[in-house]
Amino acid sequence: MFRNTLDDGNSTAIYFLLEVGKPTMLHRLPGPEVFHFYMGDPAMLHLLGPGREYGNVTLSTDLHEGHEPQFVIPGGIWQAAETLGEWTLLGTTMAPGFRQDDFELGNREALAAEHPDAAQFITDYTPD
Repeated sequence: MFRNTLDDGNSTAIYFLLEVGKPTMLHRLPGPEVFHFYMGDPAMLHLLGPGREYGNVTLSTDLHEGHEPQFVIPGGIWQAAETLGEWTLLGTTMAPGFRQDDFELGNREALAAEHPDAAQFITDYTPD
């Protein structure tokens, strides 16, 4: 479920539900995207950088566990998100705003060639 909550031409804000077994696929955007945790189980953001680095961030309000309630993904970083439980409600904000033409879905073969150490992750988070 995705819901557009703001699109004033300068910025966009949405909220969306991640459900178990239904992660987002690897994609990237040209500008920064701010993720916000709202409720539910923690969520994992998976990130692939341009220099072959791979990492992840856990979103939730459990600061004692090192989780983040919000996180900024810089433009140009490959990203995917999944719930670590049954469901997670997240939001994202972008300024300048999201444009569908800027959305780039990950290509499995190209990403695996560029990031050989993350081949299994890439297979799991790219469309067949």
